[in-house]
Amino acid sequence: MSETTKNKTKTSSRDRIVRAAAELLAEGGRDAVTTRAVAAAAGVQAPTIYRQFGDMRGLLDEVASQGFAAYLRKKTSREREEDPVEELRRGWDLHIEFGLANPALYVLMYGNPRPGAESTAALAASEILHGLMQRVAEAGRLRIDVEHAAQMSYAAGIGVTLTLLGSAPEDRDPALSHATREAILGAITMDETDEATTKDHGPWRVANRAVALKAILPEARVALTPGERALLSEWLGRVADTAR
Repeated sequence: MSETTKNKTKTSSRDRIVRAAAELLAEGGRDAVTTRAVAAAAGVQAPTIYRQFGDMRGLLDEVASQGFAAYLRKKTSREREEDPVEELRRGWDLHIEFGLANPALYVLMYGNPRPGAESTAALAASEILHGLMQRVAEAGRLRIDVEHAAQMSYAAGIGVTLTLLGSAPEDRDPALSHATREAILGAITMDETDEATTKDHGPWRVANRAVALKAILPEARVALTPGERALLSEWLGRVADTAR
């Protein structure tokens, strides 16, 4: 057998394994994705699964990553919003929509958190959120630093999705996601008109400026050493913390 044929066979078997695991997951949840069931559905021997994915967690991580990537490709083809806060809203809605449309995949990504063992798909989602939050900060619209804002939104989004998934579709509160989203955005972002209001004077206003400057610091063409940049970033972070 030529090397080309071997590679084609290997790729084909890998795709079949991932597809079989995804179908079993969607139909029966995590418990349905066993080595025996996947091997039978994919038409391979059990050792093939371990050779290509290491273990079942490696296979499930690949299933989650491919499912999440495919969903994003279908849902994010339109141009991004000019307003970064509106783009953040859109990101929140996509997250909730993905979870409700793909409950088994979502629970696989977020339902069993383990320190230091976050799935590749969950890490990708976190990076997307961080990028959205960075854009809000660069626009001068973020009240607190990027990391804490991303963590708050991340935790709230997962909590809302898992709560909705824990209820029968007919019992889900359609206003829960919207209300939580707006509460989080109200806590971490500011409207363009907020600067003229009393609540954004004093510590709030100073913290907001510190967040914005820290966000664009990498673009600054200033003769600072790496240590000086790190120190300035730390100082700006401390100033930003006054808003929390």
